[in-house]
Amino acid sequence: MIISMRPHASREEVDSVCERIRDFGFRVHSIEGEERVVIGVVGVGGDVTACLESLEATPGVESAMRISAPYKFVSLEFRKERTVIRAGKAEIGGDEFVIMAGPCSVESESQIMQTAEAVAAAGAKILRGGAYKPRTSPYDFQGMEEAGLKLLAKAREATGLAVITEVMSDRDAELVAEYADIMQVGARNMQNFALLKALGKCGRPVMLKRGLSSTIKELLMSAEYIVAHGNSQVMLCERGIRTFETATRNTCDISAVPVLNELTHLPVIIDPSHATGKRSLVPALAKAAVAVGADGMIVEVHPCPQKAVSDGAQSLTIEGFEEMMRNLSGYIALWKQERMADMAVAV
Repeated sequence: MIISMRPHASREEVDSVCERIRDFGFRVHSIEGEERVVIGVVGVGGDVTACLESLEATPGVESAMRISAPYKFVSLEFRKERTVIRAGKAEIGGDEFVIMAGPCSVESESQIMQTAEAVAAAGAKILRGGAYKPRTSPYDFQGMEEAGLKLLAKAREATGLAVITEVMSDRDAELVAEYADIMQVGARNMQNFALLKALGKCGRPVMLKRGLSSTIKELLMSAEYIVAHGNSQVMLCERGIRTFETATRNTCDISAVPVLNELTHLPVIIDPSHATGKRSLVPALAKAAVAVGADGMIVEVHPCPQKAVSDGAQSLTIEGFEEMMRNLSGYIALWKQERMADMAVAV
């Protein structure tokens, strides 16, 4: 259920509504704006109908309605305004198409610094780089771990880029949060519920990647775990799903972007690198990401992809990234015009 309080409802009225909700056996999750408080009612407590009727007659309540979606807090029914996530100088979900770029894995100081300086100069706002790497083979490079995190922090200090990096375990969440501006949940961990709960308490924005064979509903339910445990700063990432097609590494579900925009207030990011697995296909899918209404994209860039320890085949060269950014400029300008028009209508 969603309870909308009247504008400038008193603290006593808000507290009274929350107490009544708990009396019916439900839990309270409130969002407090400058003028209005919206209260989410969750749980499997008592009589929903009786609770709604009681709350509608409570002083200070403007409206009370049932949410039909199984994901409550991330639903567009719960929050009509789009969530905007701030990380460094970037605002994801607002009036800027945000580019996150960098290598799959942090390999050395010279590699991450060279890449960070280049992608920043080309227009990226966030540096990506893996310090902990989930690999299919136990014999492949597993990442530099904390040493890699320290190099990412050094690159941030030198360039002003915010940092996004993957966290693989709830045991590592606190350590990664010390260095990262955004915590990335990889596709294999989308339903690692212990990790999702920990990220609900980490105090950092989270980018949640769609699982290899996961539905949109399952993606939203995983996002609900993070929000329900206290962290509303979540963005969703479409990075391709597993199908029978073998021409690309994964099959990018480009339609997931407008579908998610109809279902949730959370920002949506496209990962054209993992979606295709081929460097030559990344720029075309990047254009599609802008055209379809994504809030940004995350792309792999490496100064020497043929020597990369992971995902070299799908990593753009620095020159290739610069060319892609030049070619995207017109698309992004049109995207910005449309986004500003949508925001004006919303106001």
